[in-house]
Amino acid sequence: MSGCNLFRILTLTKCTTTNTTAVLCRTNVLNRTQTFGYAKKVAAKGKGKGIMKEELKGPEVCKDPIRLTTYAVGVNIFKQGEDPKLKPLEEYPEWLFQFNLGEAKKLHELEPDTWEYWKRLRKENIWRANRLHKGKSL
Repeated sequence: MSGCNLFRILTLTKCTTTNTTAVLCRTNVLNRTQTFGYAKKVAAKGKGKGIMKEELKGPEVCKDPIRLTTYAVGVNIFKQGEDPKLKPLEEYPEWLFQFNLGEAKKLHELEPDTWEYWKRLRKENIWRANRLHKGKSL
């Protein structure tokens, strides 16, 4: 580093005399690092002793049965406004009620000539490869 001393060595000598013939000298060598004008690190919030941590609160849960059966609660994405009202079941398309909302089907339950079979087979092979390579180092 040009023109910049990173370390300074200080020598302190302390001498004590008890008689005119005996002189005791003690030498201390101190290494002192030069400090630059870098910015200090900002203290992290909530990591110190005695500081209360802020608890995150989730959205309020609606427990009103009448509101839950007449409105689509939680569908409104805007800050202002209301949730939309539910329509009668006849006004919704038929495919909406045919979704599989349960556990995904196993590979042996699917037919081999379908798109879902090959998609599931690929996923399971990726999961298997990840499990095999989990313990290996590069």
